[in-house]
Amino acid sequence: MGIVKLRRRLDSGEGRRSRAVVLAGLSVLALTFWLGTSPHGVEGTGSTSSEAGHVWSQFRGNPALTGISDTILPDALKLVWTLEAGESIESSAAIVDGVVYVGSQSGDLLAVSLNSGDELWRYRAAEFGIGESSPCVGQGLVYIGDLEGVLHAVDVRTGKAAWTFATEGEIKSSPVLVGDRVLVGSYDSHLYALEADTGLHLWTVMTEGYVHSTPSVADGVAFISGCDEIFRAIRVEDGRELYQVPSIAYTGASPALAGDAAYFGTFSNQVVSVSRRERKVLWRYESKESQFPFYSSAAVVGGRVVLGGRDRKVHCLEAATGESLWTFATRARVDSSPVAVGDRIYVGSNDGRFYVLNLEDGRKVWEFNAGAPLSASPAVAGGKIVIGSQDGQLFCFG
Repeated sequence: MGIVKLRRRLDSGEGRRSRAVVLAGLSVLALTFWLGTSPHGVEGTGSTSSEAGHVWSQFRGNPALTGISDTILPDALKLVWTLEAGESIESSAAIVDGVVYVGSQSGDLLAVSLNSGDELWRYRAAEFGIGESSPCVGQGLVYIGDLEGVLHAVDVRTGKAAWTFATEGEIKSSPVLVGDRVLVGSYDSHLYALEADTGLHLWTVMTEGYVHSTPSVADGVAFISGCDEIFRAIRVEDGRELYQVPSIAYTGASPALAGDAAYFGTFSNQVVSVSRRERKVLWRYESKESQFPFYSSAAVVGGRVVLGGRDRKVHCLEAATGESLWTFATRARVDSSPVAVGDRIYVGSNDGRFYVLNLEDGRKVWEFNAGAPLSASPAVAGGKIVIGSQDGQLFCFG
């Protein structure tokens, strides 16, 4: 790999390449996990903040990537507003302090009022667009990767760049904020750790394939399910690789962590559970009816694992055994990653419909026809849920 360059931009917007300066007195954000009870009595990973349910600060809602929110949504959703983003939205939104942040294939990062749908600012990231990388918000910055291989840190108030960091491959991985550092994968086969305030390069871990996965984090350890067919555990403090579980399968999904286990789907048409303590595969699920990859990342809630498949179905499995509990058929593949709120599952499909399902039995409760494929994943906070479509529309329901 060639030299990775760190680029820092002035508030004036004039781009220049330079070494980032280490700033004194960096703030530290403590990230921890707890198991709580949702408003509907379903156990799951919640926020440590007193504003639980009002924040969705990153892809899948929390560092464990479980896709759970403690917010309260109405039984019958209504469309609150829509916004034209310009081009396809494959990025999943973040929602913090009443602001929605989302990337677009147009190359723009947008900040939008959660209540009104008014655009607050628009930051131009890349000519080649923002793909599946989803924003992460913290410490007054919003972080997002682009298809030119650059990670951007943007001031949440002004929409101006604080710093940028260039890798040598596309960034489809979503950044994750862990204390005073941000982690992100690149298609140059590396996982990076950068100083959150300055973008200073702290460490790099080389893998044997694209790092498409968003890292999930627990107890100071980051986990990635790789395109190199290896599940890796990497210490966040110094980038030391603690262990590998090899020969899993080519994987595009990100691992969700619950208890001892990590859960993710693969391109070998399986869903896998890996024990982090025993460092081995616990079970593999494979549909008896169809053989298609799983690209969607799982929601883990109430002892269940829920994810979409390219067999056009949403699958619900027993977390302990991998036994199939139910499936729900859509009209196209399901790359959108489900979100769990109470006893409901919210998920998009490439058939252009946004579905609400009953967690217990997979029964359809509600659907909305967006008119274009929904491969992005929902984001939910403050009593509202947001999802983007491939024709560039951002929808907010509440």
